[in-house]
Amino acid sequence: MSLSTARSFLSEACYGEQELDANSALMELDKGLRSGKLGEQCEAVVLFPKLFQKYPFPILINSAFLKLADIFRLGNNFLRLCVLKVTQQSEKHLEKILNVDEFVKRVFSVIHSNDPVARAITLRMLGSLASIIPDRKNAHHSIRQSLDSHDNVEVEAAIFAAASFSAQSKDFAAGICNKVSEMIQGLDTPVELKLKLIPMLQHMHHDASLASSSRELLQHLVNSYPSTPMVIVTLHTFTQLAASSLIDIPKQLQLLLQYLKDDPRQAVKRLATNDLKLLAKKAPHLWIRENTQTLCECALTSPYTSLKLGMLAVLSTLSGTIAIKQYFNNMTGGSSVPPLLTDLVKLAQECCYHSNLAVAAHGVIVLSNIAISCPEKDIVQLEQDTVLGVESLLMLCSQDSSPSTQATLKTALTSLVKLLKNRPHLSQSVVEFLLGQLHLSCDSSRVLMCHALAAIASHLPVLGDGMLGDLVDLYRVASHSSTDKQQELLVSLATVIFVASQSSLSAEVKTVIQQQLENVANGWTVYRIARQASRMGCHEFSSELYQSLRTRVASEHFYFWLNSLKEFSQAEQCLSHVEDRDYSGAMSAIAEALRSYQKGIASLTAASTPLSPLTFQCEFIKLRIDTLQALSQLICTCNSLKTSPPPAIATTIALTSGNDLQRCGRIAMQMKVCMDEFRSLAARYADLHQSSFDADYATLRNVELQQQSCLLVSHVIEALILDPQAASFQEYGTLGSVQTESEYERLMMSVFSRVLEEVEGLTKKHPPVSHLHTGCLCDAVIALLKVPLSFQRYFFQKLQSTSIKLALSPSPRTPSEPIPVQSSQQLTLKVEGVVQHGTTPGLFRKIQSVCLNVTSVLQSKTGPDYKIPLDTKTNEIEQRVEPHNDYFSTQFLLNFSILGTHAVTVEASVVDESGIEWKTGPKTTVSVKSLEDPYSQQLRHQLQQSGAQPAPQRSAYARF
Repeated sequence: MSLSTARSFLSEACYGEQELDANSALMELDKGLRSGKLGEQCEAVVLFPKLFQKYPFPILINSAFLKLADIFRLGNNFLRLCVLKVTQQSEKHLEKILNVDEFVKRVFSVIHSNDPVARAITLRMLGSLASIIPDRKNAHHSIRQSLDSHDNVEVEAAIFAAASFSAQSKDFAAGICNKVSEMIQGLDTPVELKLKLIPMLQHMHHDASLASSSRELLQHLVNSYPSTPMVIVTLHTFTQLAASSLIDIPKQLQLLLQYLKDDPRQAVKRLATNDLKLLAKKAPHLWIRENTQTLCECALTSPYTSLKLGMLAVLSTLSGTIAIKQYFNNMTGGSSVPPLLTDLVKLAQECCYHSNLAVAAHGVIVLSNIAISCPEKDIVQLEQDTVLGVESLLMLCSQDSSPSTQATLKTALTSLVKLLKNRPHLSQSVVEFLLGQLHLSCDSSRVLMCHALAAIASHLPVLGDGMLGDLVDLYRVASHSSTDKQQELLVSLATVIFVASQSSLSAEVKTVIQQQLENVANGWTVYRIARQASRMGCHEFSSELYQSLRTRVASEHFYFWLNSLKEFSQAEQCLSHVEDRDYSGAMSAIAEALRSYQKGIASLTAASTPLSPLTFQCEFIKLRIDTLQALSQLICTCNSLKTSPPPAIATTIALTSGNDLQRCGRIAMQMKVCMDEFRSLAARYADLHQSSFDADYATLRNVELQQQSCLLVSHVIEALILDPQAASFQEYGTLGSVQTESEYERLMMSVFSRVLEEVEGLTKKHPPVSHLHTGCLCDAVIALLKVPLSFQRYFFQKLQSTSIKLALSPSPRTPSEPIPVQSSQQLTLKVEGVVQHGTTPGLFRKIQSVCLNVTSVLQSKTGPDYKIPLDTKTNEIEQRVEPHNDYFSTQFLLNFSILGTHAVTVEASVVDESGIEWKTGPKTTVSVKSLEDPYSQQLRHQLQQSGAQPAPQRSAYARF
């Protein structure tokens, strides 16, 4: 079959195929489209979305859509329906159609068919294309005509198309508004049709007058048609219109609350609560105290659990926003009622002990958010009530493993962790309760409780020791089978133990964990536990686990990966034995660690594949190796003060030369080399940080801390030895007060603060350079080495994946052939790009714009040397473009007035929503050959024959 090649090509999940392959797949699909069998034609049509995903550039998408338009024009209704579905699935690629007029012309020809179904499919097709043809008058006219059709299928399609065009076109919305109003209010329009027409009014928000007239119509409909379906559809359209136009949200809140309070129908009340939740997310700052109070009163008086749940969902959304502060601030300004006696708190306290778990969960969320946002002196009792409410809910949920109960448990634990982070004095009793509850809960509940305990222990490490005994006892009896939940429990419990141990596992704890792992754990569970141990700094234990796993994998790439992890863990374990003031021991430990790191980096390189190049991991480890070497070199340099002290005439030499550093002898120059090395390392860490767009926040913070440690050492060298007078400690004064998120960060920040205090004290008392200064430097090195390195998530796992694919035109016929351009002309370089995402796009950060930098460098010159302005020798242009539907396009005008071969490099970087630039790449290079234009060539020949001096070469600038 002709589609087999295309199917095999499109089934591959990787990118980066050559254009030729994409064109071959398009040709195979074209054969299917031209087949005489309907089945093959349909199969070819439905394969097009995969082709667009595989090669999402305009030149191919334009050709493909033109072929689909032909099928739409000539095929039967089933083929048209398939093309319609493909068009709707490929909505993000529509703007890449280059020949829009031709495409629409072929599709639009079917609107004149005698078949109402064909016309209906065409109308839906036009509606799907509204984003690229918003102001096509012939499409507008056809939609208006079809609204008057006697065929229900065609009218429904016209309503769909009208709604799509109204959302895109202000002119169409203004023109169709009156017709829609007449149809809705017309007595001959069936009620079912009115229910479909009303939602179209939500798009009438392009200007204030249009929104106002639509709102008046909807208000009239609400009053004139009190039936349940009409009220529900009208109110929801009302809400959508208000949310889009923004200015009418306060009025809409009052209207919805009025229906919630006065209308007896449950369906209308349920619709009102859903719309209130939408407005609570959209504009919580517009909720005044009276709105929130009315909602509380309705919830307190409602006898129906489902309605109470909906109202509490709105309140729980509001409780995490500015609306909760407005509620209490306005109240305290007008009366003296304490927060504990307000209706909102009464409602939340009542709901915390509700028989419905979902209602209780929302009650807990509201209470905890109030306890966090109100001043501490006003809510001592409320804090206790919140903790009791959470504990009672946890006891109810912990025995039940159903998905809904587990979702409630997760919500309760999330609120609890958030509360304890802001009110740490409540933590001790809560931790004791959770540890007691762990023994009585089902496995899935235990996993969630372990996550909560790990989060609490990360913020409050002082509680870790108290947890350890109970956790180890539980680990002994934790698992008796190899079910998924049991395996998950082993990982979660081990994680809490690592957090509580603070990177110093006792022999007893290791033995308990290893026994359980040998009995019931599978290889993946062991790997996950080893990964957590590496993350928490328990490197001796992780090394043993990686060692045991190496021979249990099916691929040599996995073997090398595990072997590299084992070597890295062993290297860090060597550094954990460093003792204070033991400088020779520190150098031996660094040498031993470097040996393991070099073995590990060799294995890591062997583990990389084209699809998984391990770029971040390799660069991170190379930086760690270079940092350890620099620290070792610094200790050697400090020792050189003893082996090669300054000569007796050093002071005289310093006075004679005017260089005060000469007093210190040769150590000063060595220290300057060390300082430059650490600054270079800090710059490389900054580059690694800037290139890790997809990394999680903890990994980026880890890289920042490594960079700061290098900057700290360079600053200490400068402050102690090179320039004590100019050294400033003001900018480092707030290090101790920074909120830390992990044990590793806490240890690093404490080392930074301690080292800076010692250095500041020493610079004020003693002039450089003495054994006190070198001893202080060596102590700083040892303090940094003693902090166990944390291998964060991005080292093992990539949760977000973002890449950019560029296409340049004109492009050479073959990669080695340069693009020819005449020296008197300028080259227009078009750069197109596609942003490709993994399974979870935008998990940590999203792309706001793409920064394109184009530079050209002269590689070889063919013409004679003339005096040419410097700005014509190179091109360096930068542009920022915002991707739309993950596609962007821009053009650069480049000047090549010098004859010869130029290398043009296009480099892409991305800017996130915070305005931070990330060097993600890619970098593409094309070769351009600048040729002499015929006029200049002829002129030069004439001058050579006459023996005159040749004139300067003509360029694009010579015309002006």
